[in-house]
Amino acid sequence: MHPADDDLPASLGPVRSRRPLGGGDVGAAEEVRLADGRRVFVKRYAREGGEEMVASEAAGLRWLDEVDGAPPVPAVVAAEGRVLVLEMLDVTGGSSLDAAGEELLGRGLAALHAAGAEAFGAVPPGASPALGSRRLPVTPTSSWASFWGGQRVLPHARAAADRGHLSRADLAAVEEAVDRAEELMGPPEPPARCHGDLWWGNVVRTADGRPWLLDPSAHGGHREADLALLELFGGLPARVVAAYEEVTPLADGWRDRVGLHQLPPLLSHAVRFGGSYGPAAGAAARTAL
Repeated sequence: MHPADDDLPASLGPVRSRRPLGGGDVGAAEEVRLADGRRVFVKRYAREGGEEMVASEAAGLRWLDEVDGAPPVPAVVAAEGRVLVLEMLDVTGGSSLDAAGEELLGRGLAALHAAGAEAFGAVPPGASPALGSRRLPVTPTSSWASFWGGQRVLPHARAAADRGHLSRADLAAVEEAVDRAEELMGPPEPPARCHGDLWWGNVVRTADGRPWLLDPSAHGGHREADLALLELFGGLPARVVAAYEEVTPLADGWRDRVGLHQLPPLLSHAVRFGGSYGPAAGAAARTAL
């Protein structure tokens, strides 16, 4: 028996073979072939709080999968303890999409967001009320500005400043953006059903050309925030936006708010990595003011 077999859910049955796929921020992953012929993707969360993260990711995938017309996500095969078992995808070309794939992604995201959520900060049934790699607690609220500023921006900003990764001037700019959030965030929007960690590393293309979404930090959020994260790490293709707006037009001035929506990921990265992320967050805040 492989030493890791003991932690696999018994419902999977015997293992025929396994292939390591490397690790990430949270632990190791592998492809496992089962005796019944199935191929599954096994992810082990080695960090403290791994059980909570497994339950939350599984709940998020199921929540996104409820939406007709949304981009597909891997099916949850099992989620027990610190082990998450998912459908194994036949991925080709990473996140590189052709024109048809970009259009599918845009229309799919519009459908996903339109499915809505109970409140800003609401998490899927079965998920813990915490988001991101730092597992910051969240409390549902009817105010996007309050959720964004008080629960998504300031906790990261203050942690980054405490570590010396965000200057006083940049912190002041971020705090001013939070103070003016009601004014700066544009027309009111209902809570959207958001992926929550939608950078291009979490978008993959399967052999049939379809874009699939991975590793959600799913919650009720602002639809512009998902799009802003795509733009931050890899760019937001015009074809994705055009296809999105064929389904649901974006509010006037949405491009002016991209920097505001990028503050949470920029500040989270500033906490963890330092470097240029702190100055980038300060610049994004000043641009929005």
